[in-house]
Amino acid sequence: MKRGQENGSTRHIIMTLLKMKGPLTIGALAEELGITEMGVRRHVLQLEREGLARNKIVRQAMGRPMHMYSLTERAEDYFPKNYHNLTLELLRELDHNSGTDAVNVLFEGRRRRLLAQYSPMMERRNLEERVAELSAIQNSGGYMAEWDREEDGSFVLREYNCPIRQVAVQYRKACECEQNLFEELLNARVSRSDCMAEGGQCCRYSIKPVNHS
Repeated sequence: MKRGQENGSTRHIIMTLLKMKGPLTIGALAEELGITEMGVRRHVLQLEREGLARNKIVRQAMGRPMHMYSLTERAEDYFPKNYHNLTLELLRELDHNSGTDAVNVLFEGRRRRLLAQYSPMMERRNLEERVAELSAIQNSGGYMAEWDREEDGSFVLREYNCPIRQVAVQYRKACECEQNLFEELLNARVSRSDCMAEGGQCCRYSIKPVNHS
């Protein structure tokens, strides 16, 4: 366990150094970390295999070419982002200048775009298959979703993470649009009984066929 924690810490430091000071050679990284070049190379090669680092050969007037390592775009996902604060600032500015209706138009536009994007995935599928597909879609967006089939033939979808939670707390239209999107994608009756934007542990949706009593 201790070895794994040490490796994880070294990996994070290497990524931080590449982000702040890169591109860097293996030797420069080893000097910064105070460990052997062999130890650094093992971590960097693993980052390359995962598509998080890239190697560029820089030729010099004299001496051997240098291998310079830098992070890829994919590695950006491993660093903290503050997008929700920027989003909230922009929404508040729009709200202040144009009113709540203008903000709601944005959320409705997002709903229509997602509907057009995901509707083809739901074609020629029964409700259970559509619920499973919706759960997979939400998981790909970081919602940590799971679903179950109830004894009466209905379904429950739970989301344990909400990437837009900070926005949804202040603009409940976001939650309304999500519920409407689910109804349209599933062609089913969808009701929400728990919501993280209201302090719930998860967002819980009950899903019933349109002809369900």
